[in-house]
Amino acid sequence: MEAFMSPKESAKFIAENSKDVYVEEDGVRKVAEMLFDKFSKKELSLDDWKLLHELNPQVVSEESVNWVFLVDALNFSFWSEHEDHKCLVKYKGKIYSGYWSLCAAVNRALDEGIPITSASYYATMTLDQVRHVFRSDTDVPMPLIEDRHRVLNETGTVLLEKFGGSFLTCIKKSEKSAQKLLHLIIENFPSFRDEAMFQGEKVSFYKRAQILVADTWNVLEGKGDGCFSDISSVTIFADYRIPQVLVHLGAMRYSEDLMKKLHEGLVFQSGGKQEVEIRGCSIWCCELICSRLLELFKKKGQNMSEKINAVLLDYYLWDYARDHRKDMKGIPFHRVRCIYY
Repeated sequence: MEAFMSPKESAKFIAENSKDVYVEEDGVRKVAEMLFDKFSKKELSLDDWKLLHELNPQVVSEESVNWVFLVDALNFSFWSEHEDHKCLVKYKGKIYSGYWSLCAAVNRALDEGIPITSASYYATMTLDQVRHVFRSDTDVPMPLIEDRHRVLNETGTVLLEKFGGSFLTCIKKSEKSAQKLLHLIIENFPSFRDEAMFQGEKVSFYKRAQILVADTWNVLEGKGDGCFSDISSVTIFADYRIPQVLVHLGAMRYSEDLMKKLHEGLVFQSGGKQEVEIRGCSIWCCELICSRLLELFKKKGQNMSEKINAVLLDYYLWDYARDHRKDMKGIPFHRVRCIYY
């Protein structure tokens, strides 16, 4: 495989050379101060992944690990063309949209006796079967369904041929290293290779691969095979909601030209200059927020290096974006249709 800069190295390089996206130091400091109170009150922790999201697996098991792998293999492109007309999935009396519609569809399929988390099943799924499993309860289908079908067949085949059909086997090969697991995912599963060129340099974001590492850490509760001592080496997961909330909170700023395009509803190309700047700067912005947060605790005589990381920051910001969607309407998210996020 070609050598690409890591997401963290890529983010620093992009932020230093960005022309349309800017990291705002004052905003970084204010967000860190806001989060300081959250962490001080223990409102942000590993437990939140299961406690706050009822669709996530609630037990530590190989089946839960395979659920996480399947969902993160398909964790891309959920935004709707129109806010009042979108793909929705009804599950146990509740209506879910966006990423949660995917989770609801997976759980609905399992309840219906469809072995959707089994690699031997989804490696050979037909497009019609994929359409049925991920059917919407509105007339708006889940986006990129043909791509989801291709990714399912591809990842299922690789999982069967190289890891005996279980993602837990892949995790064990990582020897409790988040970075080793990340590289195993990227090297073996082509659809996770979220890479681009920026000013002649090979940069990477690895949104889905990194979130798979993080969700593995979460579902295994940071214990046993999921005890990653280097979990802090994982960055935030550069998607379309995190940049939006960072601009809303004043930690990032867009140029007039970029903001104009966002308000016009332009669909950006994956790997395009401004799209790369948005994603790279959002990663670097969050790295600075984490560093500032650790400094605040250090001043209080507390070493929080093992309790504060970009994974927990991402989870918080993503939930914040969902809960404050109305407040952020003046800042459109950037639209991209791709399999990477």
